[in-house]
Amino acid sequence: MKIAVTSQNFRTIPGHAGKTRRFLLFGTDGQDGPQELERLDLPPEMAMHEFRGDDHPLFQMDVLITGGCGAGFIQRLAAQGVQVIATAATDPVEAVSAVLAGRPLPPPIPHEH
Repeated sequence: MKIAVTSQNFRTIPGHAGKTRRFLLFGTDGQDGPQELERLDLPPEMAMHEFRGDDHPLFQMDVLITGGCGAGFIQRLAAQGVQVIATAATDPVEAVSAVLAGRPLPPPIPHEH
């Protein structure tokens, strides 16, 4: 399973997924839990809010974890087969571990969009 986590500072999970350009990418070998595979630091035109193409690195993920996003973001990734999970969790490794274990994450903190 491939999981992306929004992370502008590569340490915490922020909201505003559509404008995020930095992501932690995790995979699992099924035994040792999540393994950080890569860090994406995309150019501004690759933020989902701006991107209009058909080939984006996030489209290769199974799950994307973020602190918050709009319905359009969720629909756009769902059309590519990516499940989006919005959460108030802030630690990327703990959030990925919870998803892999089938545990629910805390719901996102509501904000004005």
